[in-house]
Amino acid sequence: MGNLLGSWRFKEPSTVEECDSTWGSDSESDEPAAEDDSGVSDSISPAESDSSPQLTGSPESVPKMKRSFYAARDLYKYRHSYPNYRKSRQPNEYRNLRFYLNKIPLVPDGIYIEEILTKWRGDYDKLEHNHTYIQWLFPLREQGLNFYAHELTQDEIKEFQSTREAKRRFLAAYSIMLDFYGIKLLDKSGSVARAPNWQERFQHLNESQHNYLRVTRILKSLGELGYEAFKAPLVRLFLQESLYHNTLPNMQHSVLEYFVYTIRLPATRRRLLRYARQHYRPAHAFLWGPPPKRRGGGGGGGSMGAGSSGIRAPAPTPEPQRRGEESSPSAGRGIIVSSHDAMMCQEQIGAGLKGSTGLGSSMSGLEGALMMAGARGEINDYSETFPL
Repeated sequence: MGNLLGSWRFKEPSTVEECDSTWGSDSESDEPAAEDDSGVSDSISPAESDSSPQLTGSPESVPKMKRSFYAARDLYKYRHSYPNYRKSRQPNEYRNLRFYLNKIPLVPDGIYIEEILTKWRGDYDKLEHNHTYIQWLFPLREQGLNFYAHELTQDEIKEFQSTREAKRRFLAAYSIMLDFYGIKLLDKSGSVARAPNWQERFQHLNESQHNYLRVTRILKSLGELGYEAFKAPLVRLFLQESLYHNTLPNMQHSVLEYFVYTIRLPATRRRLLRYARQHYRPAHAFLWGPPPKRRGGGGGGGSMGAGSSGIRAPAPTPEPQRRGEESSPSAGRGIIVSSHDAMMCQEQIGAGLKGSTGLGSSMSGLEGALMMAGARGEINDYSETFPL
């Protein structure tokens, strides 16, 4: 039996369609259906109609675009609990949990979580230009660009979710991040709205695009640590601001290519994408709807593999319930750096991830291309959290 299991191999998705299960269970019609959105329906209204908006340009005038396979694969692995995941490179010392219990400082800066929560609020310059704290505030089960930070483990995730003090500080850190972006957290269910300083902060967010990498990390970490339902309200707000209000036009690609696909429930992704399609211009260039081959009933590349509607990642605790998802052992070799991290760094500094040494507080070699930010306001002292 041991040899049989040892010889088992998963097939890694090789196309965007195989990585995307969003439309796998959808009917041939794109009309919104009454779907269970795990409590998100209160904060996400269904699409008012599915009529095609007027085009603002001819197909010939629009550059040919296609979805990023690297982004799709990265988010596929995240949503399906890293099916090819191996043990992290560090021993399981619960360092992320101990950091949130204020027992150890983040490395390399030597700063404790309470100092960040109490003294960094409103210091937008520090939150923008320091690139070492984000991976400690929002840990994942994948290695990022601060190699002093430790990946989460399954056992640590369970322990974190059962520790009230850690969860309280995690939500306080989340509210700091939202305020930095001009958003306020309204309640324990994750509802969000514009903050009083939204105009100033949205202008900064629209211009400082490396923060989109940070937002992706925040969304992923919310799902890892038990706050899956917090994602959809935030993604919906970003869709509204980038597509409808046009206050964050530079965010359009990131919210559709990355933010939406951090959400594990296909029904919720469908609802968000239907809303996006209503307001996307030019409408004929919208890339994130149902695959055309599925509409014709031919099955196509999007109907198998990751496109199977029944595959859903466990939430909130990402237990290794693979349910037959396809993947490959090849991606588990060495240190894992997310595709989004790599792509954003290439765009920001014009080079690949070569040599990640010298990651001190300045991190001059990767300035403007790393992790995350925080914000002003009072600490949201949530003593309880809602299980998802």
